[in-house]
Amino acid sequence: MNILDKIVARKRQEVIENKSKTATAVLEQSEFFDRSCYSLREALTNPDKVGVIAEFKRRSPSKGILNVDADVAATTQAYVQAGASVLSVLTDVDFFMGCNENVMKARRANQVPILRKDFTIDEYQILEAKAMGADVILLIAAILSPEEINRLAAFAHSLGLSVLLEVHNKQELLRSISPHCDAIGVNNRNLNDFTVNVETSFELVELIPTDFVKVSESAISKAETIIDLKQAGYSGFLIGETFMKTSDPGKACKELIEQVYKLESSKVKG
Repeated sequence: MNILDKIVARKRQEVIENKSKTATAVLEQSEFFDRSCYSLREALTNPDKVGVIAEFKRRSPSKGILNVDADVAATTQAYVQAGASVLSVLTDVDFFMGCNENVMKARRANQVPILRKDFTIDEYQILEAKAMGADVILLIAAILSPEEINRLAAFAHSLGLSVLLEVHNKQELLRSISPHCDAIGVNNRNLNDFTVNVETSFELVELIPTDFVKVSESAISKAETIIDLKQAGYSGFLIGETFMKTSDPGKACKELIEQVYKLESSKVKG
């Protein structure tokens, strides 16, 4: 059993536990449940922004503890002030030191789309995402069948949420595309050995239909990489560890975005 199998097995238990603790009717009465969601597509295709999806993540199974001291409200506000288009907030407790409350704190502090970053396997988690103030859910092709992806994505859309479908290779991409998804994210991380290679994004970009916003995830730490990915057709760039492993994630985000603008400006002048 690899780490992804362990996470999903625990997630199935967690969903059962959460359903027993909080009824659907209670989720539907949340302060955020009836709010209109911000659009992932609009945020990532805004020509005035770089398209950075800045992630708040305290821990990862591959790197261990990244940052236990960062305040979620302050950090996410700093991300937005730095120019981030979208926020990503981890809610998995056991493997990433996340929690649902972090999304709620980020929601109260910001007016941009928020991705509830978790391992979605059940409609109940989508109701949770809406209740905590998220605008976007993640569906991971590696842990879901095409039928599950289509069903969960359609349910998310019925609640006004955007859907980011994550794939890791050509096989996952070709079997998993659903018209109910808004964006397709190519995760440059190999789930078997956790190595990262941004070339995965370049290899798959032409296979992603133009109907979907294209997002590159992981292995992004340099402005030059973002420029190359933009030229290849990507509009979104999910970055977490590069920011969170520093003492000031917001500053790291600001510096990277400024470098992208500087490079773009120099190319125009050149």
